[in-house]
Amino acid sequence: MASTLAPAATSPAEAAALLDKPLLDLVFEAAAVHREHHDPNRIQCAQLLNVKTGGCPEDCGYCSQSAHHSTGLERERLLGVDEVLEDARRAKADGADRFCMGAAWREVKDGPEFDRVCEMVREVKDLGLETCVTLGMLNDAQAAKLKDAGLDYYNHNLDTGRSHYDEVTSTRTYDERLDTLQRVREAGLSVCCGGILGLGEGREARAELLAELASMDPQPESVPINDLVPIEGTPMEQNERVDWTELVRVIAAARVLMPRAYVRLSAGRTELSEEAQALCFLAGANSIFVGESLLTTPNPSPGSDAALFAKLDLEPLVSG
Repeated sequence: MASTLAPAATSPAEAAALLDKPLLDLVFEAAAVHREHHDPNRIQCAQLLNVKTGGCPEDCGYCSQSAHHSTGLERERLLGVDEVLEDARRAKADGADRFCMGAAWREVKDGPEFDRVCEMVREVKDLGLETCVTLGMLNDAQAAKLKDAGLDYYNHNLDTGRSHYDEVTSTRTYDERLDTLQRVREAGLSVCCGGILGLGEGREARAELLAELASMDPQPESVPINDLVPIEGTPMEQNERVDWTELVRVIAAARVLMPRAYVRLSAGRTELSEEAQALCFLAGANSIFVGESLLTTPNPSPGSDAALFAKLDLEPLVSG
């Protein structure tokens, strides 16, 4: 769902003012914005598949797939197209309308593996699913090739605010992230871009992240908000989880600042109660990941999601 109006630039101070509002006042404001732009009883369901696992040369402190960390994760080859299609068909049958494919690469390299990913995109698109990939950095020609293959969304998260970014990784700069997003946008692809809470950041960095996202022109069509799942063997394995109310605040502020976006309640849902998830949906979250896992972290079971949807009278955006 592309924004039709150029967004006004949002300052970190404006985003911080939203985050500092009394929680229920903020949720009330966000719920009104949400209902103006979306059906509040429909949730967009995406499924995420790791098509190439481990061995990433980046040193992101939260990630089990970094070659810099000893997490016990085994490197795996790039999957075959048929293997991916099997998962995509199952995802569609289970009610997913978007299929996301992730490869643990720092950047895209031309050659047989990238060609295979483009074939995955074509074949998944032919199933009638929206397509999304996250492959790291890429150049203009590679972005255009993905567009030609039928790609809808490219995911490339900013992770956190600029002031905290150097505490998360040393192998890539914030501006390199933004440059990749610009190439994606210029290729005519929709942007999926969000962040992670619990990276040791404070509310100031969260406000910076929201302001950066909201000031993009056009704004991201999809905004995943992740709650860090600490993984043994990573530098952030001892990080304290953020309180669930802070997650609600960020989701609500994202909804107010980016009214047309799909705001996705992403990683970390296994640690949220049904009540906390319900408040996130009320505050404007209208997308989730379905399936048993998210790359290398756990996700609620399809059965528990179906039960929660039934309790809240929610339905998938597209019925299976």
